[in-house]
Order: sequence, then C-alpha cells, then structure tokens
Amino acid sequence: MKKNSTMSNRRKLVNRRKAADDVPSLKARLEAKIRKLPTSVDDKVVNSDITPTNLVNFLHFFDSESHEQQAFLRECLPLRVLYSQLRKTLGDVTFIGEWFDMSQNCIDQFARLTGEQEWIHTDSIRVKNELPLKTTVSQDFLTLALIPMLTNSEGSDSSAYPEARMVVNFGLNKVHFPHPVKVGKRIRATTRVISLIPMKGGLEVVKEVTVEIENSARLACVAEPIVRFYF
Repeated sequence: MKKNSTMSNRRKLVNRRKAADDVPSLKARLEAKIRKLPTSVDDKVVNSDITPTNLVNFLHFFDSESHEQQAFLRECLPLRVLYSQLRKTLGDVTFIGEWFDMSQNCIDQFARLTGEQEWIHTDSIRVKNELPLKTTVSQDFLTLALIPMLTNSEGSDSSAYPEARMVVNFGLNKVHFPHPVKVGKRIRATTRVISLIPMKGGLEVVKEVTVEIENSARLACVAEPIVRFYF
C-alpha cells in the first residue's frame, strides 16, 4: 500500500513539473490570441458594411494607436501600406521553418567562440556517467543565436520589404528557455507578429518566435525579437 502511494506521489510530482515547463509556451499562445482580439473586433464592427459611415470614427474603442501614431500613418504612405499589410495577419503564424540538426560539432563551435564550455555541453563521457539525461545538451544562448537562421530572416527583412529604407534589429522584449535541447535532436522555429507600433517615419514590429523540439511537447525557446523599419 505504501509503495503504491509513493508511486502515485511521484507521478503527481512529474506531472506538476511538466505543467510548470509548459507555462511559458501556453502563456505565449494566450498572449498572441488576446493581442489579436482588438483587431478582430475592429475588423468585424468598424469595417463592417452595415455600419453607418458617420459612426465609424466613433467606434474604434480598441484601437491601440494614439493620435500621434495615427498621424504618423497618415504622413507616410509606405508606412501605412506596410502597417495595413502586417495588421491583417497580426497574431497568425506566418512562418514555419525547416528542421535543423543540433549536432555536437555545432555545440562545440559555440562553446569555443563564447567560452561557454560547461561539461554538460561538451563532455559526453562525463554526462553519460553523471547525468540522468545521458547526453550533452546545447547551450540556451546557442538556440537563441540560431533564430535568425531558423526563421530565414538574416538579411531577408529588407528584401521582403523593399520600400523600407533601413531595417534595424532593435533587440528582444523577453526570452524563455522552457526545455533543453539534447544533442542529435532537431529543432525548428515558428514566427508570428504580435505587435505593431507606428513611429515617425518608421514602424516597430514585435514578433514572437517559438523554437520547438521534434517529437517533444515542450519548447526549446520562446523569444520576442523587435525589428524597426525606417522609410
């Protein structure tokens, strides 16, 4: 009886840990849905054919743009065009990348370049003897560094939007690493736009990038890179 109780407690503990690991990915998905809600309401109510034209200006209750931002949109046609184009897919998955093999060679190269040579990344013999995983894992920041390649965005933003005079990587809002990536596993990235902020002569675009591990319910990385387009 006591043995059955112990096994039951262990299963509960494992389930709690799995649930805790899934929190960042669940939160990211919910945030994207909530962010898209105002746009959906505006599109259905404000832009509806049955809405009287004289009421349209009074129905944008959920608009996130300030009067200043709306002025920026009016002043710059290329900005307005890009904003309108991206707003239609706000919150939707717009890119699913190819699978990438996380090899030991890749991990070792990153370790040499950055100095992050902790044995759990580079010493396969010690890991096999001392860790339950029995295999090395990639550095979390390696996964993050691979995002431009995984999203096929290195140098492609400017070519995808030729009307932009300059495209600038403005950093990251936040980054989480819910689960480590074992050597030999394959990962790929999914991208969605979650925020659009008009600026004077430019547009700030916040994306959500999730890096998944093949045959795993838990994500390797959830990040929010920021890109600014200048016209």
